[in-house]
Amino acid sequence: MSPVDAPSAPEPAADLAEMRRILARLPGPDLEAGSAAEARQRELIKPAGSLGRLEELAVWLATWQGRASPKLEHPHIAVFAGTHGVATRGVSAYPPEVTQQMVGAFVNGLAAINQLAAQADADLRVYELALEIPTADFTQGPAMGEEDCATAMAYGMMAMEEGPDVVALGEMGIGNTTAAAALACGLFGGAPDDWVGRGTGVDEAGLARKRQAVAQALAANAGALGDPLSTLAALGGRELAAIAGAVVACRMGRIPVVLDGYACTAAAAVLHKADPRALDHCVVAHRSVEPGHARLLEALGKRPLLDLDMRLGEASGAALALPILKAAAAIHTGMATFAEAGVSGKG
Repeated sequence: MSPVDAPSAPEPAADLAEMRRILARLPGPDLEAGSAAEARQRELIKPAGSLGRLEELAVWLATWQGRASPKLEHPHIAVFAGTHGVATRGVSAYPPEVTQQMVGAFVNGLAAINQLAAQADADLRVYELALEIPTADFTQGPAMGEEDCATAMAYGMMAMEEGPDVVALGEMGIGNTTAAAALACGLFGGAPDDWVGRGTGVDEAGLARKRQAVAQALAANAGALGDPLSTLAALGGRELAAIAGAVVACRMGRIPVVLDGYACTAAAAVLHKADPRALDHCVVAHRSVEPGHARLLEALGKRPLLDLDMRLGEASGAALALPILKAAAAIHTGMATFAEAGVSGKG
């Protein structure tokens, strides 16, 4: 298949009320599978806890895959791309047309994510969301209408296929760290300065424009901030809404999720705000150098797997985390127990 996919258009009846109903009935963890994985973990030929977070990750995979022996043979990377009206305000070091140009680079195998996906032996898919139609400038009002937002969420849900052991999510969209900062501020409070960073590398003037844009967006959309999904419509972007939908679809399909950096985590944070358990099947791959990401991770109670001063997006950090998850699963299933190896246990 081509690295760029377009799922069938979602039903036009998609609306945020339906999304709220779906969020109210998300399936929980498979506690039986998790308990079985925990029991095996205690018997493996090593001191208890000696493999640190690798042990936790193996049990987490088992719990959300719904099988006592976790596996990671078919990872899937999904990158959603969208265009933002606020990008015309000089909030990025790059012009808005770079979004479409980078999608072309993904298609032709030229970008960082292509190399990282190959290294992780992962299936890469790139999903375009009406790149020729930017969202509205959210400093003047909502970025999206509720129907547009719900349609993008439904698109993200439909993009998730059966079969992957894990899905790594990422995004591409010039201006979306501005949207991420606005979303995070709208969801969790604080001042724009708490959430705005340099993104693609803006200078001081660009940073000031980003802060001003976020402040204006919050003021222009104050009436939407009481509800997480309405906040997503007002302050997000189509690719961020699609990521939220993909996270929901993975939960329903028992597929663990690896979230990438700031923009991706902000998209998923909408679901956490609606239900604090909604991201239990997700891990965050890395802590972005964006200062708002650390604050957001604290709000979500998520500890990232990596901290490499990255800020690229396009699922690059999520792809880097996949070999760690593969290692966790391989150790858990391939190691012998004390009884199997004939090794004496702790005295």
